[in-house]
Amino acid sequence: MTTPSEGTQIRVRQTARALVRHGLGNAFGHVSARLSEGEFLVCASKAMNTIAPGDAGTVVPVEGALPDGVLGEVRVHQQIYTRRPEVGGIVRTFLPNTLTLSAMGRTPRSRHGFGTYFAPAPPIYMETELLRDDARASDVAELLGDNIAVVLRGNGSVITGATIEEALAMAYFLESAATVELAVLAAGDRVEDFEYTAEQSKNRAVTSGGVVERKWAYLTWGDPE
Repeated sequence: MTTPSEGTQIRVRQTARALVRHGLGNAFGHVSARLSEGEFLVCASKAMNTIAPGDAGTVVPVEGALPDGVLGEVRVHQQIYTRRPEVGGIVRTFLPNTLTLSAMGRTPRSRHGFGTYFAPAPPIYMETELLRDDARASDVAELLGDNIAVVLRGNGSVITGATIEEALAMAYFLESAATVELAVLAAGDRVEDFEYTAEQSKNRAVTSGGVVERKWAYLTWGDPE
């Protein structure tokens, strides 16, 4: 079993705390960082804002039974890491406006810069059961496909990234897109319904130029570690 570096432990804890501090999470949810082809580190099984400096995460195999004490929905991390070797970090959280849209069977469209990362719109998993068995976790991973995020109807979202830092940034971007989407829906027919084209979205959805690094610095500013 891989022994995670203290740096990786800290980044996992920082991600968990940042989500709640910025209104991107609540008492439920979990985050992870890939350690190797066959293992990842998931945060401590507690409310993310209560994860204190030094609270160690748990190393989980990509395939096989979950270790004792690890939350059942961490199975979805296993299923995604199995299918997506390029994914290095996963955030499972509850984004308020994204959750509101999902209650209407909707996900945010590509209407502004941050929304382009999910163009034309993230898929939505319409079942309502918790992801506490391999079959449901597998279904969500299959629906995610090559997308960055998948929204669970009335039950939060799962967001991926090449790193855990990128997954955190994408969680922020998804919630921003949902905020814009709700504002457009509230305006109704009083505004013209614009969306970015596929080409515009592709050209805008970049991570070069320090996009992820700047968002990580912003979201983790003031963290005790």
